[in-house]
Amino acid sequence: MIDAEDLWKTMLEEARMMGAKEPALADFLNVQILQKPNLVNALANNLSSHFLKIPTYEIDLEKIFAELLSLNSDIVQRACKDVKAYVDRDPACDYYVTPLLFYKGFQALQLHRICHSLWSRDQRHLARYLQSKMSENYGVDIHPGAIIGGGVMLDHATSLVIGETAVVGDNVSILHSVTLGGSGLQSGDRHPKIANGVLIAAGATVLGNIDVGEGVKIGAGSLVLESVPAYVTVAGVPAKIIGGSTVGMPALDMNQQINEEGI
Repeated sequence: MIDAEDLWKTMLEEARMMGAKEPALADFLNVQILQKPNLVNALANNLSSHFLKIPTYEIDLEKIFAELLSLNSDIVQRACKDVKAYVDRDPACDYYVTPLLFYKGFQALQLHRICHSLWSRDQRHLARYLQSKMSENYGVDIHPGAIIGGGVMLDHATSLVIGETAVVGDNVSILHSVTLGGSGLQSGDRHPKIANGVLIAAGATVLGNIDVGEGVKIGAGSLVLESVPAYVTVAGVPAKIIGGSTVGMPALDMNQQINEEGI
């Protein structure tokens, strides 16, 4: 379990160091990090600051976010796991504070967690409002009903679409232009279920109420229309099993290459 207080102390140290190296960012870092009492307030402020206020009305999103995060320790704990996932899996992520401040994939994922909490509390109009703003501001469209685990990395995240009844497990890595969608006009449970440790490479599309087993690697640009057993590599249009995965949890390894053995 990742301790939110310890992670916050690390972020404060990193923000002070960044401010010393980049004086032009000093005010930004003060407002976003250093003046905040904890990770909950920093996350609420960071997310709410991305939404332009329209002169004819104003919604106090920072207050709404802070209250929800304070009531849902699970959201904060998953956010901590997500931060660690970026540091562990992305060579370009050099500090723990970097996803919070600069990575729209991380930011969109945390906003989704708030939307899902609202959706579960039957505050669905507000959840849909925030979902539309997520799409507008981040280029990421995740339905508030979707369930997403912890330790998830949305790498780049642009053009990511995740449908209402989709479920994404723990320690999953998803790249840009991925779709977890439905496959027709049917209602009810109609979106993919992604197990733990799955790696979904750029441009892959997974459609319908199908299961993608633990430790699966889905190749870039693939179209997955049928359930996939655990610990295999699939690729192609339509996707077929072409080999076993190289590691138990390819999402942690982030190796998107497929060798001659199909792994």
